[in-house]
Amino acid sequence: MAAWTQTVTAKVLGIGVLALLMTIPLMQVNGLVQERQQLRETAVTQIAQGWGGDQVLGGPVLVVPTMRQVGVAENQPYQLRAGSESMLADTLKMDVAMSVQTRSYGIYSVPVFVSTVKLSAQFRAQDLARFRHGSSASWQGGKAELRLPIGDLRGLREITDLRINGRPARFDSSAERLGPWPNVVVPIDLDALADQSIDVEIGLELAGTESLQLLPLARSTDVNMRAPWRDPSFVGAALPLEHQLDTHGFSAHWHLLDLNRSYGQHWSDTDDGMKPALQASSFGVQLYQPVDVYQRNVRAGKYGLLFIAMTFVAFFLFEVLRRLRVHPVQYLLVGTALATFYVVLLALSEQIGFGAAYALAASAVVLIVGGYAMAVLRARRAGMLLGGVLGLIYAMLYGLIAAEQYALLIGALVLLVMVALMMYLTRRIDWYAYVPMTPGPTTAAAASSGPPAAIMERS
Repeated sequence: MAAWTQTVTAKVLGIGVLALLMTIPLMQVNGLVQERQQLRETAVTQIAQGWGGDQVLGGPVLVVPTMRQVGVAENQPYQLRAGSESMLADTLKMDVAMSVQTRSYGIYSVPVFVSTVKLSAQFRAQDLARFRHGSSASWQGGKAELRLPIGDLRGLREITDLRINGRPARFDSSAERLGPWPNVVVPIDLDALADQSIDVEIGLELAGTESLQLLPLARSTDVNMRAPWRDPSFVGAALPLEHQLDTHGFSAHWHLLDLNRSYGQHWSDTDDGMKPALQASSFGVQLYQPVDVYQRNVRAGKYGLLFIAMTFVAFFLFEVLRRLRVHPVQYLLVGTALATFYVVLLALSEQIGFGAAYALAASAVVLIVGGYAMAVLRARRAGMLLGGVLGLIYAMLYGLIAAEQYALLIGALVLLVMVALMMYLTRRIDWYAYVPMTPGPTTAAAASSGPPAAIMERS
């Protein structure tokens, strides 16, 4: 048994155990990245509290109070119960111009925006008549409201224009909600309109943080949006029909029909399925940050064990092919240096950006491990070669991080090449052979002073 533990196979198994032990500090680093992400989310929340959060904006919705006969019990007279019914516009047009800036909270920066919105909507007279006559409730048209849903009212900077059929009007605050969103409302008297169409024009400034989504609250919805942001992420239930990206920002155009959503033009307050349906129909843009250091740190950490194992393999090949001897503690110290790379990368990337932080952290670890290899292997050339191999490994890791769409393909090919190279280099190794030993400084000093007494007696 003692002889087997000195074989090359036992050495490989021991190195594998050491590589698995390195998952412990890698898990700690991953937890640290998650903690820093939570701190950034806290910073986003703090900024949003004073500026406005993720915004949602819809078109005006006509909400009419109703009285409905409701049966209480058998053989009992009907009772009247108050409710409401909602009706959407026939056409809705939005023009959204966003100005974007970056706000900081501590070391964290977040994109915020102020959007200038021009909105026009039309409610057709024939739709009003049809829904009114088709309703099972009695419309109380003299107390109707036009409600405008806004995701976060703290971001409503100014109402620059509000006209109903060409006449100026004014929004009031309201405790009512449309789905999950608060509203601003303007009273309207349907009875006084005498079956006329309702034309609504609204101008406003709406501030928010990171995301602006819109609601297709009309039979036909047209949206034009532009912003000086070069990395938009179009999100939600619909992608733009047309969009343009250039160095100055983006512009996009959406066109949606009532057939593209899961709810109709008219519903009552008793419909419990409207809230999730409204939420599912939102669409818009998120101000994506492609240099998000935490996303890249997470991706780098996913390859941590693989690249520690690759470095251990490089040390092992030098040990076997050059008939050297590296102690398990020395492998452990090298693995600790490699794990420290991820902590240094996270700390630096928060301050100077991911690219520069990666270059500095990788250079520091390559110098440390390369210099240590020179001392351990007692060969300058071997240490420099190992440092070069480690530098190549970090270069491949950066390529995997940068290639978002092809990371899996590149990683699979690199892994295949590394396995093939390792098989080629170890093709003539006798795995049952004893591990070679090159005398270290202590052993050499003992040998120069003469053989031990026990060896002298045996000889």
